[in-house]
Amino acid sequence: MLGALGAIGLGSWGPWTPWTSCSVTCGEGTALRGRSLSPIDGQEQRDWELRACEEQCCPEPGGWTTWSPWGSCSVTCGAGTQGRSRACADPAPRCGGGCGAGGAEEKRECEGETPTCPVDGSWGPWGPWGSCSVTCRGAGPGPARMRSRRCDSPPPLRGASRPRMQDGAWGAWSEATPCSVTCGLGVVTLRRACDAPPPRHGGRGCQGNSTRRMLCGPHGACPEEQHWGLWGAWTPCEQRPWGSISCGAMVGRQRRTRQCVGLRPGGPPCPIDNGVSTIQLRACYNVHQCILPGNWSDWSPWGLCTPPCGASPTRKRVRECQPIYPPYPYV
Repeated sequence: MLGALGAIGLGSWGPWTPWTSCSVTCGEGTALRGRSLSPIDGQEQRDWELRACEEQCCPEPGGWTTWSPWGSCSVTCGAGTQGRSRACADPAPRCGGGCGAGGAEEKRECEGETPTCPVDGSWGPWGPWGSCSVTCRGAGPGPARMRSRRCDSPPPLRGASRPRMQDGAWGAWSEATPCSVTCGLGVVTLRRACDAPPPRHGGRGCQGNSTRRMLCGPHGACPEEQHWGLWGAWTPCEQRPWGSISCGAMVGRQRRTRQCVGLRPGGPPCPIDNGVSTIQLRACYNVHQCILPGNWSDWSPWGLCTPPCGASPTRKRVRECQPIYPPYPYV
């Protein structure tokens, strides 16, 4: 109908405007473009076209896991610190989301096994030399003089017993983390700490791994990942409203379709490739089974002799009868 209006001079469609920006900043939205029909009787007509668009996924917040047990104190005597941790993984955030207030680590003050740490003493400076032990040399030991120093820089702190070496031992396994998937097979993680008791005063640490992974599920089949299916067959070449244009020098149109496989309600659409989504159009001519004049092609080069050895060898060349197409307009 639009082609008929243009043919009799009642008006023609102008070019399409550029596509507008997507209606959303994240997730699935729409873009719009339009064109105008030249005024007819002072009235302007407009045509609009919508297409789906998709921006980056929207941020989704995650959740903190439960705190781990408090770790061992950083010192064996006096005041120290101990810490515990948690992860932003219950569930994990998506597309740049966070886990809200708080941090992944926490520390607090603690006290070692003994409230006061033992302190080694150190020698102070030497005192002056004393007087000579004799006033004249005779039989027996020779003369001598002495000086002294004190262990007071600083003095040794008493009252603390010498700590004994203690080897570490593994504590109990923690509860398993949530399964890493909601469909199919996933993995859970169990953790344990070398704190029953922890190694002290040079004792050996625990042998083996502090984490263990195990399979979880299955939780049912995972939905098929969305993708474009195969294109269907092209429709017959025709021109509306006249229908078939077989053997005519007229430009027709063909269309074919495809489906977005795995599309879920509320989920993102399949990506649009160069403006093509579910329908593709192309111009065409219909010369199927048409009677056309022909013309011989050039001869091919001569082939090899057959048989290559023996009496009466022959060789051949071929040419094809190629159709001569009408002077179709350029599409």
